[in-house]
Amino acid sequence: MQTQQSGRSQVPQDGPSIHGQSEARQSEALRWAICIAHIRDSADEAAFAELFNHFAPRIKGFLMKSGASAALAEECAQDVMATLWQKAHLFDPSRASAATWIFTIARNRRIDALRKARRPEPEDIDWTPEAPPDQSDALALEQESAQLARAIQDLPAKQKSLIEAAYFSDLSHTQIADQTGLPLGTIKSRIRLALDRLRHTMK
Repeated sequence: MQTQQSGRSQVPQDGPSIHGQSEARQSEALRWAICIAHIRDSADEAAFAELFNHFAPRIKGFLMKSGASAALAEECAQDVMATLWQKAHLFDPSRASAATWIFTIARNRRIDALRKARRPEPEDIDWTPEAPPDQSDALALEQESAQLARAIQDLPAKQKSLIEAAYFSDLSHTQIADQTGLPLGTIKSRIRLALDRLRHTMK
């Protein structure tokens, strides 16, 4: 499954403060989680296109950095994104970010390719890279981050607190349960409802 590439990227280093960059990255991470939820729940092709445009070229670039040929890196990147489409239901934001999950899939595909070629796996490869900043996308990212921040503020208080704990404080569902005393089922249900609400707001 393919789409045109017009990727988004991080806030430039000479732009907002470190704190601002951190907030932008958190908002972006939540946005990718919402996109995966779109795919999982309604096979949303627009959400897939957004993920593809951002991650496919980055996967290809880092696979080539690890020693893969351009053709093999392209093939693996396509396979990774197809896997994301087919297995979006397996993504668990309480265990890893969307980027970590996607690059883990890429790592596994690369290992499979190396085994088929009977070559040793390169060592010391960073599978969760930070993409180089792109000045041209900074404003768009800031606007989307601001929109997402407003959408989070508009969530019901019970949902908002859990979204902030899960995505901004990087707490697992179990850790949230320990802190709040809420049942795991309640936490998962409220987070899913919050993601659904954010999904519709961000459309």
